[in-house]
Amino acid sequence: MTQIRIRDAARLLGVSDDTVRRWVDQGSLHADKDESGRKVVDGAALAAFARANAPAAPDLIGAASSARNRLTGIVTDVVADTVMAQVEMQCGPHRIVSLMSSEAVRELGLEPGSVAVAVVKSTTVIVETPS
Repeated sequence: MTQIRIRDAARLLGVSDDTVRRWVDQGSLHADKDESGRKVVDGAALAAFARANAPAAPDLIGAASSARNRLTGIVTDVVADTVMAQVEMQCGPHRIVSLMSSEAVRELGLEPGSVAVAVVKSTTVIVETPS
């Protein structure tokens, strides 16, 4: 059973330590104590809590899609030549970089400050764990 400390749970959920402690105090999230007496949350319970309480991604462009991995954000940089372009976005705490044609950048009107949705549809996703 994976046990996650309160501060690490807060970091994973993108909230403060105090928020996680409030959830524990309110009974929304169960915590035990580890061998050192620190509060810890079961990893599976935290995953279920995160899924159940995840806010819906804001739909700022009103586009329907079958893709589930959609990250709404703001374009922070565009580097383009005559054929290809690199578009960087900040989607919450995540930096997303996409390579596309310069024609697509022009057609979409992508420039720093534009609101856009990064859609990730891939059969290859690399998953890493902490060492």
